[in-house]
Amino acid sequence: MMKTLFLFFAAIVIVNISIAETPDEKNNIPVMDFDTFAPRLEQDDGRIHVINFWATWCAPCVREIPAFEQLYENFKEEGVHVLLVSLDDPRHMDNRVIPFVERMALESEVLLLDDTNSNRWIPLVSEEWSGAIPATVIYGRGFSDFYEREFKYEELEAIILSILK
Repeated sequence: MMKTLFLFFAAIVIVNISIAETPDEKNNIPVMDFDTFAPRLEQDDGRIHVINFWATWCAPCVREIPAFEQLYENFKEEGVHVLLVSLDDPRHMDNRVIPFVERMALESEVLLLDDTNSNRWIPLVSEEWSGAIPATVIYGRGFSDFYEREFKYEELEAIILSILK
């Protein structure tokens, strides 16, 4: 009886520890190398994909994030998917990236690209890309373009509306 009781309490403790250690899904930002990320640049699923490369230390990037978030909110029902690709150092996930995502209450998908060989993967994103951020790829429904610049919401909206015509 004592052994059964001990196992019962041990199981409760293990379950409680497991629940406590389960990360909040909203804060569970995937970290991936470029080869794992690359298929996201050419999905043919009928949606319009807006992929923004940014970092918490980049002032223009931070300024434009609300425009991408508003774009997602206003056009998600029309099949627009926004992916925010952080180029922050993975060591800053807990002290910069997650707090930023929480503070901004981001609903768009966020991932962190952890691949130090940027000289290899930057031209694979776009041969036009110098490596500066912010940078954005928009593609889908017969449209594909690359932008190395900061966006205002109205500019993003105009691009999406032209694709949706």
